[in-house]
Amino acid sequence: MSVAAPAVSLPASSVPVPLVAVTLPPALPPTTRRFRQPKKNIPQTKPERDALLAYIRAFVEREKPVPPIPGDELRILAQRIVQETGIGPIHLDYTGVLLSNEIWRESLATIPYERRLLLMPKCLRVESKCPAPFDEFGLLCKQCGLCTIQDFQNEAERLGYAVLVAEGSAIVMSLIQTGKIEAIVGISCLPVLERTFPYVEAAAIPAIAVPLLQDDCIDTTVDIDWVWDYLHLTSDDKTRRLNLNALHEEVRTWFTPETLTTLAGAPEGAAETLAREALTGPGNRWRPYLTTAVSQALRADPTAPFTPSIQKLSLAVECFHKASLIHDDIEDGDATRYGQATLHATHGLPAALNAGDLLIGEGYRLIADCGLPGHQIAPLIRIAASGQRDLCRGQGAELAWQQNPSPLTSGQILEIFRLKTAPAFSVALLLGAAHAGALDENEAPLLAFSEALGIAYQIKDDLEDHLADASLAAPDATHRPAVNLIACLTTERFAGDRDKALNHAQDLLDRYKEQAIRSLQDLENPNLKGLLRRIIGKIFTPLEVGSWCSEATHAK
Repeated sequence: MSVAAPAVSLPASSVPVPLVAVTLPPALPPTTRRFRQPKKNIPQTKPERDALLAYIRAFVEREKPVPPIPGDELRILAQRIVQETGIGPIHLDYTGVLLSNEIWRESLATIPYERRLLLMPKCLRVESKCPAPFDEFGLLCKQCGLCTIQDFQNEAERLGYAVLVAEGSAIVMSLIQTGKIEAIVGISCLPVLERTFPYVEAAAIPAIAVPLLQDDCIDTTVDIDWVWDYLHLTSDDKTRRLNLNALHEEVRTWFTPETLTTLAGAPEGAAETLAREALTGPGNRWRPYLTTAVSQALRADPTAPFTPSIQKLSLAVECFHKASLIHDDIEDGDATRYGQATLHATHGLPAALNAGDLLIGEGYRLIADCGLPGHQIAPLIRIAASGQRDLCRGQGAELAWQQNPSPLTSGQILEIFRLKTAPAFSVALLLGAAHAGALDENEAPLLAFSEALGIAYQIKDDLEDHLADASLAAPDATHRPAVNLIACLTTERFAGDRDKALNHAQDLLDRYKEQAIRSLQDLENPNLKGLLRRIIGKIFTPLEVGSWCSEATHAK
């Protein structure tokens, strides 16, 4: 969000307003932030690898190859994908591994966790510091927290997996022959995968292998989110094949003038016309998307057609969000949003204030008229009202600070993020759960999830702003906190070093994403848990961080 006009002046107060600092989530293992350049036969950036995997998943969904696929046939299919994507023949083997994984994906989902093996290589450890000993079966993790082996092992064992940190196919084949292991989730380098493919093919059991990004057998790295995805894959999650992009695009179509007229009626008068223009304006539609996704996940059939009631609730969520943006722009003196002039800049303060107020009323009207039975409406009203109150309290904390501005710590800025951003996400998530009649058992974990998600989302927004405009790195100390996290970090902790501040902000983003994921452990519904885990990946696509980050520095 760019700042192009001075904030609306407020009367000074003689009493300073205290702002507490947010409690940070635990630091991640060093290897989650460690970067090593991938081998040349692997796509070099995470966005490239994610795009290739997404293409392969669509390819498998379309072509429906049946496992096990002989090596020669797998190679032919991989060559087709290489040609269709234009990624280059050097990535053929890597493409083949990802393709094999996706072909086995649905078969793996049907195998109970307790019949699966997680196989990890010892080279994932930090070799120079690892205290773990070895026995005849492999590495015995000491839970030192230096690498991702500990996290993978603990989560896998919690689910019921057998876990090995070892090399070679002999141990794996002997376990398969006992009949106790019916599927494998593994991590390995391409050369080892090539050698072991015949054994896995012969065993004809579901086998997923997430490729290491290096093959030099020391301090290797892996796409961690892919491991988590395959590790948790289960047929109990009926949303695992739901196309999240298609769902998002469907929700976007509800905000065309024609669909809004169908769902909410034609606008009447100048004020409603202006509010409707704001509602159809630019935006990611993340919040109505979350409402819809949660409701669908909690339905008996998550792929069933959308009901008018969930459409109206999703519209209500966006009404509340757009109203908050209109008011926020006025209070912060922002002249642009989404690259366009703000409503008060084009129509004046009175008209903009009125449009925002009207959208709040429209949101409650849509809730009341969504078509659900009366006993289900009351929880919806409570959720929306509570979220509206919390959001205004958060904004009020910032406005009160502006009356007596003083330098803020990064922890205080994160607290403002929590107060201002999390309520909109909690309203979106809880309305979806309430619509499905599953609020009571899901409310507490969804609130914890929305808090971490909201802070992470605001950090992501701040990072994107600063990457687009380097001048934001050094405003004066009393600059508005909503765009000041990295500027604060630059002066507070890193003595003017913007690159280090940006890296630290990325680390904070990763920590809050991890906290959001961990909050899902308390959810009992596998559909909701699986869907929200994947949505985190969809919302937080990797930033193209240019030359400031450690990745680019180490790559030189």
